[in-house]
Amino acid sequence: MLDRLALIALVFVSSSADAAAPAAVDPKIPPVASLTEGQWLKGDLHLHSRHSTDSSNNPEAKIIRFAENAGFDYLAITDHDNHVHGDVAHNTWSDPEFRSKSVILLYGAEWTTVRGHGNVFSAKPYDHQRLFDVEDERDAKILAVKKSLGIHLSANHPSGKDHFGFSYDMVDSIEVWNSAVWPTNLNAMMIWDDMLRSGRKLTGRGGSDSHHGIPDTAAQTVPNSIQATANYVGTPTTWVFARTRTAQGVIDALGNGRVSVSANPDDPRVELMADRDGDGRMDMMMGDNAAPTGKPVTFQVKLVGGSIKGAAYKIKVVKDGEDFGAYTSNPATGSATFTDTPPVHGRTYYRVTVEGPQTPYPQVPNSMALSGNMVALSNPIFFNFDPKF
Repeated sequence: MLDRLALIALVFVSSSADAAAPAAVDPKIPPVASLTEGQWLKGDLHLHSRHSTDSSNNPEAKIIRFAENAGFDYLAITDHDNHVHGDVAHNTWSDPEFRSKSVILLYGAEWTTVRGHGNVFSAKPYDHQRLFDVEDERDAKILAVKKSLGIHLSANHPSGKDHFGFSYDMVDSIEVWNSAVWPTNLNAMMIWDDMLRSGRKLTGRGGSDSHHGIPDTAAQTVPNSIQATANYVGTPTTWVFARTRTAQGVIDALGNGRVSVSANPDDPRVELMADRDGDGRMDMMMGDNAAPTGKPVTFQVKLVGGSIKGAAYKIKVVKDGEDFGAYTSNPATGSATFTDTPPVHGRTYYRVTVEGPQTPYPQVPNSMALSGNMVALSNPIFFNFDPKF
């Protein structure tokens, strides 16, 4: 969003545990998937190339080359569909530059409407024109088209000028961290908690929403060029625990909520796990849903990666939208634990945020000033959420 990222110029001017999954007690809740059969993949789920007319110095080749050099696993280049009258397939996807030997490229676009914006993610090409053509229709009709296309639809920057003005029953995830400017996302987090408390098991994700690349020559410099030094690929970074290193693997992980977000790709990734049955082994992770046993559950928060040696990070635990507790990670292990007893009746969820020193991101050196102390956030672990809600 240009109006949001204009804040940037103002600033400058002035390992999951090895454990078996427990069997579900409630027959309507399926068993938790394996905690070991998968891999963490990092990427960015909101990017604009030259096919968005409000972008500058940002061809797809530049975005993809940057991601390859920085070691990203996947990208979603999501150009504004209204800039090409819905014909994304003959612009973003058909561009000869839309290719990479090492980075998984998702098919998608930013669904840009008068009622707000949403990102589409797909493992294969789809008929985006159909979604564009129903943007002003009733939500039920839009949802029917979305389902027929077999796409993942995500609400973008749900608070602010271009807030998501559609039913959240239409979406599979919410962009809770948009751009490196962390403070602008606090209302998005509140909306996410509202949806979670209502029983909607929606994944929280990030996206840089970057529009501008570094100019190749001084003559190409525009007023927004400075944004590329502060908000570009990976600010923030969305991590997914995917069963396969494929586009479909990314989409599936995004849908089931095994997702973590960090301020940049070099910051620690936060992993939230739980020992539901009390046997001393972690058997749930972020995104998982199970029936509680009525006994205390031990939760483990683990920070993986990062280069700030000996750092102690502040971990805030949120339970059902309310502050549950604050903990400090062990500098030696990067972990912390807490215990609670989820009620047998009614649904409950737990998520965490992490604050502390940021690992420098040399490729986007000014992003840390905009993210402040916010380092990472987890998706929730759920208890008693109805999978058919």
